[in-house]
Amino acid sequence: MSEITLQIDGKEVKARDGMTILEAAQSAGIFIPTLCHHEKLEPYGACRICTVEVETRGRTNLVAACLYPVEKNLVVRTRSKKVDKIRKMLLELMLAHAPDAPKLQDLAREYGADKARFEKEPSFCILCGLCVRYCAEVKKKNAIGFIDRGTRREISFISEIAAKECWNCKECFPLCPTEALQAAYVLTGALTSSLPSFEGGSKK
Repeated sequence: MSEITLQIDGKEVKARDGMTILEAAQSAGIFIPTLCHHEKLEPYGACRICTVEVETRGRTNLVAACLYPVEKNLVVRTRSKKVDKIRKMLLELMLAHAPDAPKLQDLAREYGADKARFEKEPSFCILCGLCVRYCAEVKKKNAIGFIDRGTRREISFISEIAAKECWNCKECFPLCPTEALQAAYVLTGALTSSLPSFEGGSKK
C-alpha cells in the first residue's frame, strides 16, 4: 500500500492508504475518544463521539474518524469549538440513558457535559453495538441482536442461542462502555433457565 501524509492537530502523520483517520491518529499517539470502536470489528460509527473536523480542498466538514479514510494533504482537528460542542451534546444524550457509566462520566468531565440536561430514560444502553457485532463478527454465534427501531431500539439476547453459548463465553461483557450488559444477561439467563425446553439442555 502507498503511504499518505496528512496533518492531525498540526502534526505531520504518515498513514497507509486505506486507513481511517482514527487508525492514523492512534498510530501517531493522538487520542480520539471512541465508545463503539473495537480493533477486531468492522467500523460502525454508531456513537459519533469520534467526530473530528477535516479540511480538504478548501472545505471543512465534521466526520466520524472511525469511518473516514485518510487522504493526501488532509488537515484534521481532533478538538475545536464545533467538535467539542458535538461531543458534549452526544454525551448529554447518552448520559440520559446511562448516567452512572464511568466511561461516560470521565468524558463528561472532559467536555463539560451536564448529565442532568435531558430527562432520564434509564435503558443502561447507548446502542454502541459492540456486544452485537462482537458476537456476530468474532464469535460467529449471533446470540444477541437489536430489536425494534428508532427510540424503541434495544439489544436483546436470543434465548435459544444464549442458553447454549453465553455461559461459557461472556467475552462481550467487558466491551460494554456502560458496564450494564452483565445485568442484562443475568436477567436473560434467569428467564431462559425457567423455560422447560432448556432444562438440562436443548430438546432433541
